[in-house]
Amino acid sequence: MGFKTILTEEYRKQYHSDWPNKTIVDYLNEAIKNNPDKVALIDKKSRYTFQELGKLVDRVALGLYEFGLRKGEVISFQLPNWNEFVILYLAATKIGAVSNPLIPIYRDREIGYMVKHAESKILVVPDEFRGFDYPEMVYRLSVQWPSLEHVFVLGNKTPSEMKSFSLLMDEPWEEKRDCAILDKVVLDPNEVNEIIFTSGTTGEPKGVMHTHNTVLGSSRALVPHLALTCDDIVFMASTFAHQTGFLYGVLLPIIIGGTAVYQDIWNPNEFVELIEKEKITFTTAATPFLQDFIRVENMNQFDLSSLRYFSAIGAPIPRAIVKEAREKLPCKIMSGWGQTENGLVTLTSPSDTEEKLTGTDGRAYSETIVKIVDEHGNPCPANREGSLLTKGPALFVGYLKRIEQTLSEHDGEWFITGDQAVMDEDGYIKITGRNKDIIIRGGENIPVAYVENILYEHPDISIAQIVAMPDKRLQERACAFIQMKPGTEPITLESLKVYLTEKGVAKQYWPERVEVIDDFPRTPSGKIQKFRLRQLIEEKLNPKVQTNS
Repeated sequence: MGFKTILTEEYRKQYHSDWPNKTIVDYLNEAIKNNPDKVALIDKKSRYTFQELGKLVDRVALGLYEFGLRKGEVISFQLPNWNEFVILYLAATKIGAVSNPLIPIYRDREIGYMVKHAESKILVVPDEFRGFDYPEMVYRLSVQWPSLEHVFVLGNKTPSEMKSFSLLMDEPWEEKRDCAILDKVVLDPNEVNEIIFTSGTTGEPKGVMHTHNTVLGSSRALVPHLALTCDDIVFMASTFAHQTGFLYGVLLPIIIGGTAVYQDIWNPNEFVELIEKEKITFTTAATPFLQDFIRVENMNQFDLSSLRYFSAIGAPIPRAIVKEAREKLPCKIMSGWGQTENGLVTLTSPSDTEEKLTGTDGRAYSETIVKIVDEHGNPCPANREGSLLTKGPALFVGYLKRIEQTLSEHDGEWFITGDQAVMDEDGYIKITGRNKDIIIRGGENIPVAYVENILYEHPDISIAQIVAMPDKRLQERACAFIQMKPGTEPITLESLKVYLTEKGVAKQYWPERVEVIDDFPRTPSGKIQKFRLRQLIEEKLNPKVQTNS
């Protein structure tokens, strides 16, 4: 399948000096050469040195070639954070195939659409994960996938019509096939290497296409920013099929030649144990992970001194959580912002003041550039809210089969992120909400992130999210969805008003309805899906209206 992208010759020349102009296979080969016996991957089931990893990658690559996968064809895999995911991705890359990671919690609707849209030739799934039968789902959906030729199942149970993943991992293909096949594959760093679907904060999946250069450019930008070396131990619990997990869990450890430690199901108590056991030095995750981490009850019983950095991205870090983290943890806390389309764009620095850390999402680093514009496309002055645009070498090269939509979401070479933000005099941005998340109450904008931060400071509130609810007279009013801390009484609208009065919050900013819920709908990376919250309140206000999730 050919891929239509926005990667013109002029575009290539513009960013050539900023890109690594290498592939992840080049970085893997360097790590094997420099530290062959160093442990590269660790999960619950296995650990491999770089030398062992290299041999398995070659073996699986030859196996995939045996089953017909060729350069430019798509392989989809819906695997948890297991070592096999990394091996499979590296093997597919080695023969020039395009990887399409699929998030493990996706089910029929998402997987049916994504595998068909990507025209995948091979699909790899586990036999079971978290109680779900993946082969059974494949049976239901396979009639929709005319391009699919083989399904491999990782685990102990393989249906007769499918193939065991052990055929790729355990069969000595290097003894049956001429390994020179792999050497003959020429990889161009500007070829599409990854198709990863957006995680659903707007409910519409789009296949984001990245080249070797764009994904590696985003990943390696962290190296000088944090002075990472081959001695670093990187932990990742965010799913690999989300760009956070992929860039900073799969790619980054190989780029630096360090060690990766994986967790397939986020468990903060286990994370604390792994820090002591494996001497973890760095992790990046969605902001709720930091909140879980700092509230581990027996944290003081473990040696956490190796942990240098915790980068919390995807949502602003409430000030109260940052302060608590600084009191309890030995590491530096950083906040950042990014998207599937562009990786990590802004990030605070370890030396930043608490004001920058708690009040901003960092500033553009590496070669990425951001700007804030008004409704007419003119640059906003400092501290004036507007639309956030970005450009740089890590930007995606198009939505799969949607080139017109790709172009419509650009203003020239600038990508229109869809986020609202302000930028201070020092270039630090603060995300104020999605364009669709803005609450306009009778013509007045409500600063959603500002009010949410204040609610997070309430001693009984665990999570607070504010969304617009429809109103016939004012068009929109603010509704606060709140999760209480264990053992506390549900907050009422009246008690919330008293609290906001004490905090000195302008009355026009107050939520006008409170919904106390046990948990929030989230994307697989941990982001709260505000579009689902808007649907929930709309359905409550008008039961006759049923919205699609």
